[in-house]
Amino acid sequence: MGEEKQDHVDRILAQWRRERPDLDVEPMGILGRLKRLGTHLGREVETVLMKHGLSTSAFDVLATLRRSGAPYRLSPGELLEMTMVSSGTMTNRIDQLEKSGFVERILNREDRRSVLIALTEKGLATVEEAVGAHVANQHRLTRNLTTEDKAAFDRLLKKLLADFE
Repeated sequence: MGEEKQDHVDRILAQWRRERPDLDVEPMGILGRLKRLGTHLGREVETVLMKHGLSTSAFDVLATLRRSGAPYRLSPGELLEMTMVSSGTMTNRIDQLEKSGFVERILNREDRRSVLIALTEKGLATVEEAVGAHVANQHRLTRNLTTEDKAAFDRLLKKLLADFE
């Protein structure tokens, strides 16, 4: 195998090593690459979802409802738990999705003081199409990794993420 090509982060690390040789900047490389990768991947994901008329935040709500299983309904509190956003942010997302005809608020039969957020037919059709394209895009974005690379990368990311969750 040939020598690995230098990336933007390598140049930053070299500068820090030159200017502050007393600092161990190895974690800066890992975190810098994760941040840059997140930015690139976010743009790629957004491009595919926009083709279906969805922002990433709208897709997040619709996909959460879809993966909950039929009848594709959750309380606003359940949506909050599964998406990790603030209550105000979730209310705004639901309002926008309702205006677009993707979800509807329905009375909760088990607790008449509350509502459930349900996918409409339009919402279900849209998320079905979008999730297929999203998964295909994810495969495209990880195509240069072997099966073993993906397993190792996933294991390491899970290990790092565990400290925060």
